[in-house]
Amino acid sequence: MVAKSLSDKHIRIWQTVQQIPMGKVATYGQIADLAGLPGRARLVGKALGQVPDGGWQGKPVPWFRVINSQGKISLPLASDAFNRQRTMLQDEGIVVIGAKIRLQDFQWQPDITELLFKLSY
Repeated sequence: MVAKSLSDKHIRIWQTVQQIPMGKVATYGQIADLAGLPGRARLVGKALGQVPDGGWQGKPVPWFRVINSQGKISLPLASDAFNRQRTMLQDEGIVVIGAKIRLQDFQWQPDITELLFKLSY
């Protein structure tokens, strides 16, 4: 039963991350809140590390659009994974200075329509 509820939570997180538009970012805590899992930012990070190959339900899960609450990429600076995330963000027009993204410029702010009709929880 624990594994099933964990899986359900992962799916909610992946579905929420799939809604982040190109050129926008969201924080781990923001995704947790939108997925109906307030206070579970660490679970978001764990779930993103377990995305199945090929995404979820035939759609990619843009894990790289999720950053920490300070607006920074959380991966180790200058690691291959860090460089990959930074490059993917920059390819979408997001300005990354060092490891930082200006949340006031690039943070996803879903409108009421997105919240009501795209997020099912």
